Amino acid sequence: KARTTLLLSLPDEHQLRSSKYKTAKELWVAILKTFGGNEATKKRKKKSFKAAIWKLQSRGIRNFGTNV
Repeated sequence: KARTTLLLSLPDEHQLRSSKYKTAKELWVAILKTFGGNEATKKRKKKSFKAAIWKLQSRGIRNFGTNV
């Protein structure tokens, strides 16, 4: 049941590649490897996000998200 739930939560293009995993644990490890990223990926995403914020602020858009 857990394996099926994990498979259904994946985008269609990833379901076929992930159907080879027989247990939910194997599938979960593969999902984390594919979508979770490693520390280098997380640092790159954080750096990219900070650059996007800086770009918005340099255009005069200040305090965005504070009125959410």
